[in-house]
Amino acid sequence: MSVKSVTHLNFRGDARAALEFYRSVFGGHLAVVTYEDAGNPQDPTEADRVMWGQVVADNGFHVMAYDVPSRLPWSRGENAFFLSLRGETAEEITAYWEKLSDGATIAQPLGPAQWAPLYGMLTDRFGVVWVVDVASGYEG
Repeated sequence: MSVKSVTHLNFRGDARAALEFYRSVFGGHLAVVTYEDAGNPQDPTEADRVMWGQVVADNGFHVMAYDVPSRLPWSRGENAFFLSLRGETAEEITAYWEKLSDGATIAQPLGPAQWAPLYGMLTDRFGVVWVVDVASGYEG
């Protein structure tokens, strides 16, 4: 078993440009899934925005990003990132989730998601937002 934490950056319409910029700086592979790609365009004007994206480079650089939908609060520099915690098994992720949940505010209970066998989001007792999931390949 292994677990990996990755900085997950939050934007309002600039996620693709930011990921392309970071790829130009660090190299690597860019992957982008739009809200439309995932069949989740709740606002048709935001269908082409990034629901999930990442840059992974052979040199070890890894960053994830998405465009916060306009229906959700977002302020540049105030809630600019999440800490993404990915594991290989449901048991592993559930154990971390249970510990992180102590004193936390749950935004999305841990459970199956369209893109992962398990996914959840919480703000821990120190104010850090965690997105927790079991890693799986995107089949889009």
